[in-house]
Amino acid sequence: MIRTALRFGLGTASLLAGSWVLRALNGAPVALGASPTEIEAVARRSPNYRDGVFVNLDPASTINLDREQQQLLLRELLGSRDTGKPARPVPVVEPAAAGDEPLALAVSWFGHSSALIDIDGYRVLTDPVWSRRCSPSRRVGPERLHEVPAPLEALPSVDAVLISHDHYDHLDIETIVGLARTQRAPFVVPLGVGAHLRKWGIPQSRIVELDWYDSHQIGELRLVCTPARHFSGRLFARDTTLWASWVITGPQHRAFFGGDTGYTKSFPEIGVDHGPFDLTLLPIGAYHPAWPDIHMNPEEAVRAHLDVAEADSGLLVPIHWATFRLAPHPWAEPVERLVQAAGSERVRIAVPKPGQRVDPATTSFEPWWRL
Repeated sequence: MIRTALRFGLGTASLLAGSWVLRALNGAPVALGASPTEIEAVARRSPNYRDGVFVNLDPASTINLDREQQQLLLRELLGSRDTGKPARPVPVVEPAAAGDEPLALAVSWFGHSSALIDIDGYRVLTDPVWSRRCSPSRRVGPERLHEVPAPLEALPSVDAVLISHDHYDHLDIETIVGLARTQRAPFVVPLGVGAHLRKWGIPQSRIVELDWYDSHQIGELRLVCTPARHFSGRLFARDTTLWASWVITGPQHRAFFGGDTGYTKSFPEIGVDHGPFDLTLLPIGAYHPAWPDIHMNPEEAVRAHLDVAEADSGLLVPIHWATFRLAPHPWAEPVERLVQAAGSERVRIAVPKPGQRVDPATTSFEPWWRL
């Protein structure tokens, strides 16, 4: 329950007041990252930063539950413990060997929003989280529902590490520090997130911070920071760093990484400016009526795909589901709803097992979660 408080601000004052919370953090302040003061120097140069916080282009409703609503949500979370977890162990696939050449276009999904995208000879790693818990503590917070498909050291050389925002299930200190040791790629992040990395000892020379609509070029690979409809924060401070989706463009192919977002009017604009995309990675899980604007449900993910890709050619790969339990819906509900919604709209989908690489040109549908 503490994870819900940290991430969504539900009942924060009451849940964080107890000294047991401080004990559970167990020396984790370094994992919290930079303070708002340390972030502000970079953040304030953005037109999207106002009165000390970043703001959505497409305003999102505030999560403000009264005590009765909080108790109802807690009962939902507690009551769905069995259905919120897979009935059997999640099958994990050993990823492609590190020495393999990247494909023209492919994606290996490692769980949640962590994915390795092959695009025209380049490799881009998104929101890597390899830790057992997505939390500032090793003792509390959502725990993995499946194993990591491969250790960080087994990953092939990547050209960029993309971060969508600073929530714990997308930005993990142990993984970032590990990648700084095992990879040479830059960390390409939204404005303000670089302060967390600097706090963790990542050299400034390896950090690229971008505002919405800014881009970064690595050879023929172009990375564009595009809007998302979400929020940020790692403990008490909220919205002091930017959140983003990402356009990933090679000489021949285009991919779109949605990160963590609610449905937004920015999607059609992104499609016009940067699409159509051959591959989209869009979040489908952790939705709830209490936060309708900051997480898409599966039907909204299909709608977003149609905004940025062509239904008869683009491939949708779902992310942000299966790995961490962050909402009370049943574990497989997001993907089952996705299958139905995609079928109705004639959208091609691929649902890889953790570790599995899918190629839009040859992929086939396998409902492995039903086995």
